[in-house]
Order: sequence, then C-alpha cells, then structure tokens
Amino acid sequence: MNEPADKTTSVDSPDQSPRRVGLVAGWGRYPFVVAETLRRQGVRVYCVGVIGHAEPELRDACDDFRWIGLCRLGAAIRYFQRHGVTEATLVGKTHKVALFQPWRWVKLLPDWTTVRTFAPHFLTRRKDCRDDSLLGAVVEVFAAHGIHFRPATDYVPELLVREGVLTDRSPSEAEWRDVEFGWHIAKQMGGLDIGQSVVVKDQAVMAVEAVEGTDECIRRAGSLCGTGGFAVVKVAKPQQDMRFDVPTVGRKTLESIRQAGGRVLAIEAGRTILLDEKETIAWANQHRLTIVSLSVGSRQ
Repeated sequence: MNEPADKTTSVDSPDQSPRRVGLVAGWGRYPFVVAETLRRQGVRVYCVGVIGHAEPELRDACDDFRWIGLCRLGAAIRYFQRHGVTEATLVGKTHKVALFQPWRWVKLLPDWTTVRTFAPHFLTRRKDCRDDSLLGAVVEVFAAHGIHFRPATDYVPELLVREGVLTDRSPSEAEWRDVEFGWHIAKQMGGLDIGQSVVVKDQAVMAVEAVEGTDECIRRAGSLCGTGGFAVVKVAKPQQDMRFDVPTVGRKTLESIRQAGGRVLAIEAGRTILLDEKETIAWANQHRLTIVSLSVGSRQ
C-alpha cells in the first residue's frame, strides 16, 4: 500500500512556544473541526493520521502531519516526543473490525510497543477486547511515555449538543415512546460496553450497534424494517470516559438514517458531539427528519 506523503516541518525544541497539542486522527469530519479550532486559538497542531481512516486533506488543517498504521503505537509516541508534545487527544472513528480479519497481524504489522500493549487482549487473552479496554490501554501506554490524553471536548466544548428538540419537526407520541424505549436499552448496552446505538420501531428493537459502528447498524435496521419510520437512539455509556469513544453524530449519520427509511435521531444532551450543528439541523429540516437531544431524567 502506497502511503500518502507526510506534511513535515523541522523538529521543534520542546521549550519553544506556542502551546502544542497532538491529534491521533481517525475517520470523519471530527478531526478537521478540532484541528481548525485549535489553530484558531493559536495552538500548534501535530497530527498522526491513521492510514485507511483519516482523510488526506487533514494534513492541510494541521501544522505538522504524519501517517501511521493502525498498530504503530511506538511510531506515534516517538513522533509526539520529537515535537515536544505532552498533551494529545483522540479524534475520529477507528474501525475495530480490522483487528478481527484473517492475517490481521501480517497486514497491520504491529510494532513492539503495540505488541506489548495488546498482548494481554489478543495473545494471552487475559483481558477482553471491548472498546473501553483497548482504548484505555492506548491511553495508558502514551501516558507512560509522557503524553497525556485529554477529552477533545475540552478544546471544543461548543460541540456538545444542547438539550431540546433541535429540528422543526418534533417526535410524534408513538416516536416518543420508541425513543424512551430505546433509551433504556441503549444505556444498558453502553453499561456493558457493547455499543452506543439502538434502532427501534413500535417499541421493538430492529438493530443494535456492536463492532460494525452506527452507520452499519442503521443500514441493517433499514433492511429489516421495510415500513421505515424508525428511531435511532445514540447515548453515552453510563461510565463514559470523555477522552475517547464519545458519541458523535453529524450529517452523515442523518444521511444514513434517511437512506434506510428512518425518521428520528435521539441523542444525549451534554455528552454527544454534534458536528456542524447549523448545517446538520438545516439538512434535517429539509428532509423532514427529527433530532431530539435528551438529558437523563427528561421524558424517560
């Protein structure tokens, strides 16, 4: 596989101003929003983009950029250390399914740091492979090398969605019942670290999110619910660590819902990231979709 060219600058002195923040970037719009916001604040952004996940255009939104493989933790750590980066954040989706494909270790070529980090999960099987377990291990190994992860929402708190019905169209009473029904199920799923999304129609579960991600979960629901009109409920885990795997939605989520025949997206206020809020809500209004943002205890 030919890797895209890196955007590189000379190595900076660790004591040089201004403040610098590292990004470990996966798929989607989220890394662009965080990088652009940080640079507007005068922060220098040093980014490692995960090959096969991050968009090539992301390097233009950062001060310095390097491509890394999904299983090259050591390379990412050394990159941040060379540039004097001691605080970083995880942004964008990484597709865990790659870790369960045939010949995965030959294709991914993990470095020694990755092997040592994930050996208890994939080799000795002493630890599980849930999202929180794997991402927590990543955070810990970076911290052991002096690079501490912070929630991306510390840098862009305005992305956390406010409470209320955000669109022109409100849920019908039947849709409210589906949202309330789905909310409790999604919270229980999150507590078990299975997934964060559930699709409901007539208070019956059409699909639940697991390793495949929200969009695939929605598409599967569309194939099973030919009448459409279902509700997608996406919530934070009860034990949500805001440093990683924070629920994130945007126009692409709504496009998946519309294509599958859904009608409502319900999310958790203050604990869900809504990307490009004005444009996303405008698109939802144009297509007669509903977005509702709830807090724990409101209507459940």
